[in-house]
Amino acid sequence: MSTLVTHSVLLTQRSLRGFARQPIFLVVTLIQPMVWLILFGRLFESVTDIPGFESGSSYLEFLTPGVVAMTALFSAAWAGTVYIEDMDRGVMDRLLAAPVSRGAMMNGTLAYQSVTSVIQTLIVLGVAWLIGARFAWVGVPFTILAAVLLTVVFAALSNAVALLVRQQEALIGISQFTALPLTFLSSAVMDPQLAPGWIRATARFNPLDWAVVVAREPLLGSPDWDAVWPRLGALTVLAVVMAAVATRTFGAYQRSR
Repeated sequence: MSTLVTHSVLLTQRSLRGFARQPIFLVVTLIQPMVWLILFGRLFESVTDIPGFESGSSYLEFLTPGVVAMTALFSAAWAGTVYIEDMDRGVMDRLLAAPVSRGAMMNGTLAYQSVTSVIQTLIVLGVAWLIGARFAWVGVPFTILAAVLLTVVFAALSNAVALLVRQQEALIGISQFTALPLTFLSSAVMDPQLAPGWIRATARFNPLDWAVVVAREPLLGSPDWDAVWPRLGALTVLAVVMAAVATRTFGAYQRSR
């Protein structure tokens, strides 16, 4: 176990050093969230007047947890591009030939993506507050936790796809095909009470929606804990399972060489 932890820390540091040299990645990943938050938050602020919109908050406050979750999802969906770059440069093969734990190789990238997600979440919440949103700040830890768990789920999926397809174009296509439907089959941007029944039913099995509910309920100040805890538990289990499954794909990558 100590070897796993040591290797995980070292590989996380490797990724963080790369991030420190190219912080522009963080800026790029925040452009779209800022568009959603600042423009959509103001453009659709009167949507809360529609009968059936039951959040009891401003649209900006309703939207912010959805933007946090979408930011985590879209950033994590690109995680596998680092693996593909390592494959192209031969770094992946050298790591696999070295006495490095496969679990540590996966943990390093997931930890790095999680750190990035925490920074993104705090920035989104800070910008939302600056432009007028007000939250029950006890919800901030739940929002961060939801973003991190969602990041682990989809970063692990992205890494697994990268190890299997080994092509940048294929990974990008699969990521977009996955991320966009999950966004609109959730309560990220609209009260589920205003959505068709089949979308509400689908959202119950959507990890993005789980993260949105876990974040939104405490942030808005009157949480339905019966909705929060089961979704938080499901996200946690899914994150552990996805990390384990993604780690096993290293074997498939080596067998295909």
